Amino acid sequence: MHVISGRRDPATSFPLTSSIDDDDERRRANRAVAVSAVGLALTGLIELAVAVVSGSAALLGDALHNLSDVTTSAVVFGGFRGSRGLASRRYPYGLERAEDLAGIGVALVIWASAIFAGVESVEKLLRHNPTRQVGWGIAAAVVGIVGNQLIARYKLTVGRRIQSSTLIADAKHSWLDGLSSTGALLGLCGVAVGWEWADGVAGLAVTGFICHVGWEVTTDIGQRLLDGVDPDVIDTAEAVAAETDGVLHAHARARWTGRTLRLEVEGWVDSDTTVAEADRIGRRVADRLSDRLPEMRSFTWAARSVAQDEC
Repeated sequence: MHVISGRRDPATSFPLTSSIDDDDERRRANRAVAVSAVGLALTGLIELAVAVVSGSAALLGDALHNLSDVTTSAVVFGGFRGSRGLASRRYPYGLERAEDLAGIGVALVIWASAIFAGVESVEKLLRHNPTRQVGWGIAAAVVGIVGNQLIARYKLTVGRRIQSSTLIADAKHSWLDGLSSTGALLGLCGVAVGWEWADGVAGLAVTGFICHVGWEVTTDIGQRLLDGVDPDVIDTAEAVAAETDGVLHAHARARWTGRTLRLEVEGWVDSDTTVAEADRIGRRVADRLSDRLPEMRSFTWAARSVAQDEC
């Protein structure tokens, strides 16, 4: 039996040789979300209490931003829970996109934090409200810096390990909180030396940091939802396929659904290639790509026959 010239063989999906344990990854993600939520709640409540006593706009914005992370942690947890849905006739790819949709929730909370922090900072500058208990405010800002950096590093490590753009976005949110705590600290130090306006200016700087990371997170999540991938993934897939014996030319497409990188390769083979041999070629392409693209979790191969002089 031969591949009909000019026609494409039915696409074939191959099981990959990777040793990814999805259940283990979900446990890691849920643990990271839970630990970060507790840590951020404690950090945010300490800062909020001191902010209310001191009247610091920068510290108040930072505290609210920390507490908003508890909300985003709940959103991320919901996304991971929802993505467990299995494939069906209505949802042939399953519900893995739920993780990406959770990323939208993270982005919205970040932008809401930016608006609130900006309004509070402007009011602080216009009304010239005094800042009290500066020493306690400085101590609370230091707690915010340390707590957020530890939590951000933890979530970022887990997010990269399991290829979760949503958890990485949440880690960036926590990292941002560390920067905003630094801004609040600088503002309070300015107040301590007699610059009453420093707290309001620091609050505006914190707002700027929030907007910057909000834009980054929104862009990353938007690319995932629009099926954007790193061009290097496509280049690598086409190069590896084209270098495989029996493949005359290759074209690749890829997209992310949650933590799953789905790769589709269309390979042109000689018109004399049998269906069985075309499948064996696809198996070799899949094996080689598993080594070069370890993040790939789904591979589909479609062979297309063509005469040598047509390629």
